Amino acid sequence: MEKLYAIIPAYNEQDNIRQVIDEWYDVIVKTGEESRLVIIDDGSKDDTFKIMWEEASKRPAMIALHKENSGHGATVLFGYHYAVEHGADFIFQTDSDGQTRPDEFELFFKRRHDYSFLIGYRKGRKDGWFRVLTNRVLRTVVRIFFSIDLKDINTPFRLMSRELLADCLNYIPKNYNLSNVILTVTAARNGYRGLYIPITFRKRQGGVNSVNVKRIFKIGFNALKDFYQIKKKLDRY
Repeated sequence: MEKLYAIIPAYNEQDNIRQVIDEWYDVIVKTGEESRLVIIDDGSKDDTFKIMWEEASKRPAMIALHKENSGHGATVLFGYHYAVEHGADFIFQTDSDGQTRPDEFELFFKRRHDYSFLIGYRKGRKDGWFRVLTNRVLRTVVRIFFSIDLKDINTPFRLMSRELLADCLNYIPKNYNLSNVILTVTAARNGYRGLYIPITFRKRQGGVNSVNVKRIFKIGFNALKDFYQIKKKLDRY
């Protein structure tokens, strides 16, 4: 029987996490007896992990993990490695801020055997002009570095095969902050077949965004150096 692991990173999401669990748990359980909802607390300073633990104690198909704070991208990577190591056949990733809709997952799962990766395209996104601008700049930088144009490279709504993920993780440095970006780039460069599907992208449902302008610029600057090293590795292999 196929096994799906849904990876959701969480940091200071006590206002959202219970609703996110309520929304996503039944969706994941319906995909198979061995499927798991894996939520990873990235060293939250509030009651996020406490709530996660309480909810997991009532849900046999939910796994609540805790780790030291290392950022969103590194936490996503942690989840990806966990899913591969525990034998997941398919891996889905979304975020814990309530911006994505669980009812849009079914279309992705139905097409899991048609493509190695399916990524949500955030059409008419509601998370602010600066985030939209940042994504456009990132898309341009990726086009310059890797000579590929990808529709929405950093979307937190993606379904991937185990084969793709196990391969592409070999190219991504530990604790890398733009893990979904380089994962999309690597999948495309390595010839995996993918599909973009439009999704709804709502406003944050509660809490405060932990990524500010200063942090985005710092991540972006460090990413340029990493892009160069990753490109050399991709070109070599």
